Formats: sequence, C-alpha cells, structure tokens
Amino acid sequence: MRDEDVLTAVRALAPALRARAPHAEELRRLPDASVEELADAGFFRLLQPRAYGGFAADPAVFYAAVHEIAKACGSTGWAASVLGVHPWYVAQLDPRAQEEVWGADGSTLICSSHAPTGEVAAVDGGYRLSGRWHFSSGCDHARWALLGGVVDDADGRPVDMRTFLVPRSAYRVDDVWDTVGLRGSGGNDIVVEDAFVPAHRTLGYGPVTQLRCPGQETNPEPLYRLPYAALFTTAISTAMVGIAEGAHEDQLGSARARLRTAPGRRAAEDPFAQVRVARAAGEIDAARLQLARTTADLYAAARDGAEIPKELRARARRDQALATERAITAVDLLMENAGRGPLRVGDDVLQRAWRDLHTGRGQAANDVERALVLYAQDALGMDVHDPML
Repeated sequence: MRDEDVLTAVRALAPALRARAPHAEELRRLPDASVEELADAGFFRLLQPRAYGGFAADPAVFYAAVHEIAKACGSTGWAASVLGVHPWYVAQLDPRAQEEVWGADGSTLICSSHAPTGEVAAVDGGYRLSGRWHFSSGCDHARWALLGGVVDDADGRPVDMRTFLVPRSAYRVDDVWDTVGLRGSGGNDIVVEDAFVPAHRTLGYGPVTQLRCPGQETNPEPLYRLPYAALFTTAISTAMVGIAEGAHEDQLGSARARLRTAPGRRAAEDPFAQVRVARAAGEIDAARLQLARTTADLYAAARDGAEIPKELRARARRDQALATERAITAVDLLMENAGRGPLRVGDDVLQRAWRDLHTGRGQAANDVERALVLYAQDALGMDVHDPML
C-alpha cells in the first residue's frame, strides 16, 4: 500500500463517518467502528516509522487525510489528527521505547496530554510520576500516553520540562469529557498514581525543539527532522479547516434545495447570502493554501537535510493559528446565512461545526494572538525563545 492508497481509503470512509457523527456525540468518544476502519485504512501508520510497518509519509498526505475525516465528522477528525500525530513523537524516543510500544503490535495507538500538570520526582534510572492530565483526545482507544511534566532540582526550582511515555497499565482514564463542542473526541482525564518511568521513555523539550532526538538515529526519514510544534499544531488546524469546509458544502446544498428568505426568494438568490458564501469559501481556501505552502517548505528543508530556520518555524505557527481563525470566521458567516434553523437543539451539521470550532479554539496551540506575537517578534529581529517554535 502507498501513501496515496491510504488517502483513497480514508475518502471512502467519509459517508460512514458522517453517518456516525451524532452517535459519536452521544458516546462522547469515537465509536469503535470508526477507529477500526481508520486503522484498517492505514491512517494511523502515515507518520509511523517504516521500521514498524509505517509509511513515514510526506506530512501533506497526512494532513489531506485529516482534512477529509474532519469534513465528515469534526470530532473524529480532531481526535484522529491527535492520535495520528503521536507515532511521530514516539519515533523520536530511544529505540527501546519504540520497541516497547510497537514491538509486539505495530497498530498500537498513543494518546497525550502535554501540559505539565503532574508531579515528577527524579529517581535512580528514571522518574516517578503522579497526577492528573486533562483533555487527552481519543484516550479510550490508546494503550500508551505521552504526559508532560516539569523536573525540579533539589531546591525545588524547575530545571527541565519533559514528556513521559506511560503504558495503559500505569494509568486510568476518568470519564469527564462533557463539552459543548467536539463532544465525540473523548478528551477525558488521565490519572497516574506513583508510576515509575524509565529514563529511556522520556524526552526533554530541548532535544525536541533542537531536532536532536535519539530516535533519529534509527529513523532516518526526513519526516522525523520536522519541528514538533509545527507538525502537531498544523494537524489540529487542518482538522478545524476540514470542519469548516464540511459545513460549507452542507450549507451550499441546503441553500440550493430548501432555504427561503423573507421576501420569498430562495436563499441562493439572495445577494447578501451569496457574499457570505463567497467570503466563507475564501477564508477556507486561504487557510488551506497557507498551511499547504508552509508544510511543503518545511518538508523540503527536511528532505534536503537543511536546518529548519526560525523564521520558517514562526511562519508555521502564524499560518496554523490564522487557519483556525479563518475556519471559525467562515462558519460564523454561514451561521449568519442559516437563519434560526441551526439554533434548534438537534442534529444539524452547521450547528455541530459551529460548536466544534469554537471549542477547538480553546486549545492552547490555537491562541492566535500568542502565535502572531512570536512571528512578529522574529520578523522584527528580536531574540525569540519559545517551546512552541
């Protein structure tokens, strides 16, 4: 199977994912059938190393697949984008950790909660980890978790921020996800009670930011020389743009077939509605084109073995954040066109997209102003140090 075959298989799943969207909201997690079908299609292997049966694909293929999934079901697109990007992170770890995750089963899924909310204590051979981590999308389907934590020195001062890879046997999932939007993404809490994590299953933010990770020795593909901050944030932004495009397509059909305006004309004949439809389409296209250009530039540099310049990293964060803003703007315009119909409680594609996008905006990576400040500071010649670059 080739990368393009995976994309074709994912597109074929769209009708089933779309039909299950209401059920995903009822479950408050991804339906098992959706996860199984995406796995069978090869989606979760796109960013997995070839050494473990993955494709180590061009990230553009991964993002195209995320976009198609999110068009069909926003919650599935969001959670799949997050679960799908984690094989990249595991590929950066010590080869021993990779073998523990995939050695017996290459289809194993990994969830995450990178915010450093837990307690960490350095001990011989590794660390002891305890605490509660929030918003771990898709965690019900994962058997390992990547959890963030801060390491303090003997005086209690923070000296390192790390990610810890923890097996399902060492944590529990608390079913607390009950939100307005992205209801089916299953972002439950992960709770760890005094688990030992060996040193080879941890990775500091420094090596990740500097693109000098132990896993690169065994995974030489250019995919693993990309900045994680750009790769991850673009994944969730792509999902949001996919949600917006799915809503746009749905509303075009509705306007042609059913809607009426106050004077009695079809909504499709209303010039003000036409302007909103055009503006929404322009916002979606602008978001997709900017994301695609930056992704192509990043991957070209990685293929050439070149250092990823900070200005390109900053541009990736700028484009990623603006893409989320444009997706929300597009769906807000469509809501203005739709009248009172989507305001009723019930199954409505546009309403779900509106709820999903405004919920997704709350993800820390989608803080538009913060991302723009980073870009502007770099463009103005200031010395910028941020883990999200």
